[in-house]
Amino acid sequence: MDIESSVVRKINRRIIPWLIVGGFLAYLDRVNLSFAAISMNEHLGFSPTVYGWGAGIFFIGFFIFEVPSNLALERFGGRVWLARIMFTWGLVSCAMAFVWSKESFYVLRFLLGAAEAGFFPGLVLYMTWWVPAAHRARLSSYFMVTIPLAGLIGAPISGWLLSIGSVAGLHNWQLLFILEGLPSVILALVFLKVLRDKPADAEWLEPEEKRWLESSLKAERGLNEKPRMGTLAALTNPDLLLFSVAFFGLVACNYGVAFWLPQIVRELGFGTLATGLLVAIPFAVGAVAMVWNARRSDAKRERRWHSAIPPLIAAAGLAGSTLFTDPVGKMLLLSLAAFGIFAVLAPFWALVSEQFPASAAAASIAFINAVGNLAGFAGPFAMGYFKETSGSFTAGLILVSLLGVVSFVIILAVGRPKISSSAAATTRVKHG
Repeated sequence: MDIESSVVRKINRRIIPWLIVGGFLAYLDRVNLSFAAISMNEHLGFSPTVYGWGAGIFFIGFFIFEVPSNLALERFGGRVWLARIMFTWGLVSCAMAFVWSKESFYVLRFLLGAAEAGFFPGLVLYMTWWVPAAHRARLSSYFMVTIPLAGLIGAPISGWLLSIGSVAGLHNWQLLFILEGLPSVILALVFLKVLRDKPADAEWLEPEEKRWLESSLKAERGLNEKPRMGTLAALTNPDLLLFSVAFFGLVACNYGVAFWLPQIVRELGFGTLATGLLVAIPFAVGAVAMVWNARRSDAKRERRWHSAIPPLIAAAGLAGSTLFTDPVGKMLLLSLAAFGIFAVLAPFWALVSEQFPASAAAASIAFINAVGNLAGFAGPFAMGYFKETSGSFTAGLILVSLLGVVSFVIILAVGRPKISSSAAATTRVKHG
C-alpha cells in the first residue's frame, strides 16, 4: 500500500467516524422539532406561523455567531472548540423539553442556534487540515451523509417516541427532546479525548506519513495562497457573496421541506408511527445520492457540474410534488427532491474550499454557511405563512423550488475548477 492510501485509510478510520456521529446528532437536534411539533403544537396551542417562527429563529442565532465561532475554532483548535459546541447545544436541546409558551419557544430556539453556530463549517475547516483536496469530497460526504441519515434513522425513532404517550409525567414530545439531546453532551467529552488538532499530534500516523500529509497540505495551500487574502478581503469578495446566495437557495430547499415533511406526510392520512417510517424514505434516497455524487465528483475531478445539477433536480421534485395528492406520487417526487437536496452538499463545499486561499478559509466557509442558513429562517417561516393563509403547502414548495433554480444558475456562473491543480500538487509531493 502506498503512503497516500495508507494515510487516507487511517484518517477514514480514526477521524471520520467521530465526525459522522457528531454531524448526525447536530442535524437530529436541529430538526427533531419537526416531529415534536406533531404533538407539541397541539399541546401548547402553537399556530403554523408560531411554529414557523420558532423553527426559523434558530438560524438567526446561528447567523450572528457563525463567523466568530469558526474564527475561535481556528484560534483554539478543533478538538476543544467542536467539543464546546456539542456540549452547549446538547444542554439547550434538552431544555427544549420545558418550553411552556411561544416566547420561551423562540428564546430556546435562538439559543440553540447560537450554541450550534460554527459546528458544520468547523467540520469543513477541520477537514481541510487533514484531508488532501483530491479526497475531500468523498471523505466529507461521509460526515455530511449524517444529514439525511438523521432523518432516515431519527424519523422512525421520533415517530415511535410520539406513539408511546406520556412517561413519568413528561409528554412524548418532551421525552423526544431529552433523549435526543443527551447524546450530544456525552459525545462532547469523547471529542476531547479522541480528536487531534493537526497531523503532527496524531500518534496513529507513522513519522513518514505525518511528513507526507503535512507536505501535501502545505503544497496545496501554497497553490491557493497567491495572492494572500485576509478576512476582510474575503468577506467582501463578490464570488463569496454569490456562493452565499447559492447556498441560501440550497438551504431553503432543505429546511423548507425538513421542518414540514412530517406534517406534509401526516396530512396524507397516516398515523405518527407510519409517518415516521414514510418520512425516512426521502432521507434514505438522499443518503445514497450524497455518497454517490461525492464519489463521482472525486473520481471525475470535477466540482462545478456536480454541484449545479442537484439543485435543479431538487427544484423539479419540489415543484412536481405539488401536482400529486396521492401518497405514492407525492412521496416519489419528494424523494426526487431529496436526491438533489443532499447530493449537492459534499461537492459544493469541496468547490468552495478550492475557490478561496487557506488564509481566508475559516471566514469564507463560515460566512457562506451563515448567510446560507438564514434560509433556514426564511424557508420554514414562508412554508408556515403560506400554510396558514392558504391551507396548503403548495405555494411554499413552489417558492423554495424557485430558489433551487437560482442556486443552479449561480453555481454554474461562479464555480471554477481547481481540483486538478490541487491533485497535481499532491502527486508532485508523493513522487517528488
